[in-house]
Amino acid sequence: AAMSFAWPWQYSFPPFFTLQPNGETRQKQLSAWCALALAYSRRHRLPAMTVREAQDSPLFANRRLQRKLPLESIQVVLEELRKNGNLEWLDKNKTSFLIMWRRPEEWGKLIYQWVSKNGLTNSVFTLYELASGDDTENEEFHGLDETMLLRALQALQQEHKAEIITLDDGRGVKFF
Repeated sequence: AAMSFAWPWQYSFPPFFTLQPNGETRQKQLSAWCALALAYSRRHRLPAMTVREAQDSPLFANRRLQRKLPLESIQVVLEELRKNGNLEWLDKNKTSFLIMWRRPEEWGKLIYQWVSKNGLTNSVFTLYELASGDDTENEEFHGLDETMLLRALQALQQEHKAEIITLDDGRGVKFF
């Protein structure tokens, strides 16, 4: 059963769905939208989506209020997330994006903490075992999207804590 998502108070406030013209008010509003987008994607474990999916999702459309954040405003929120390092466009037309409620370095740190805690340095894992294996079931990185998993492992590789390797059945990683 899916846990319910706690919407912030602003989500029930109709003016929240109209970007405010006043600079200071708008900045607070954008911060609230960014926090909501990150919390929502984290809760629903949404790694990547298209702008159209985002537009139609409950995130930007409050059916109870019959209010939707307009497309131009959604693009402003997404651009703000990008500036903060929490979003990456997946195509040059900016129709799909990767939303990062944790940055790759943060995921890498979590994965490495698990490896260290369990005495698994000098071990080799397939990407599948790491993201979907029984051993990681209770870890926050369990079920992590492969794109983000690879980025996390690349961050660890730069810190000389891991090496991404090619195995017969795909890619794997060796931890140091």
